[in-house]
Amino acid sequence: MHILIAEDDPVTGEILARTLQRWNYNTMLVVDGAQAWDRLRLATDPTLAILDWMMPGMDGPDVCRRVRQELPLANMYLLLVTARESRGDMVAGLDAGADDYIVKPFDPEELRARVAVGVRVLGLQQKLGERVAELQAALSNVKKLHGLLPICSYCKRIRGDDQYWQQVEGYIAEHSEAQFSHGICPACYATVSAELDEISRNKARNPDQKM
Repeated sequence: MHILIAEDDPVTGEILARTLQRWNYNTMLVVDGAQAWDRLRLATDPTLAILDWMMPGMDGPDVCRRVRQELPLANMYLLLVTARESRGDMVAGLDAGADDYIVKPFDPEELRARVAVGVRVLGLQQKLGERVAELQAALSNVKKLHGLLPICSYCKRIRGDDQYWQQVEGYIAEHSEAQFSHGICPACYATVSAELDEISRNKARNPDQKM
């Protein structure tokens, strides 16, 4: 999992990066909100971002708002880290678009747990996106019959888009997911049986006649 850290204090940023690296996360450290936004808007993989609240130029909540407004479909988990700890600040951060909030000085185990939650959420969102893509691909491949079908009133063949005439079952098989199991209906069975009986009687009356 790739984790972006945006922290203007070099000591805090380095502590965060080394802590996360000990847990086998890949990290990238930037020093302000503008750099964080530049990285996030170009991201193509699921990304977890740890954003300091107070940064020069663009602060953490500003980055969150911009991500949610301009990248609404991006698979990103945004975690604000700040010394602000009032309930009003927490609500403001979440309203800005942050997924979670942790107060400095942070406890490493609390950070680990909150990052793990973000990783799980990103993984679930990625699986959901892949499943939706699979369903969309399946739907796009479903064949449907529609419109007016030209059919011969005598032989019952259908004229296809290529202007060639073909059997009904062949046309339907090409334009749908239907499969055929051939049989004989009672009416046709009676007709065929009568024809065979008539042939048998004629052969009995005229054994030397070639049929």
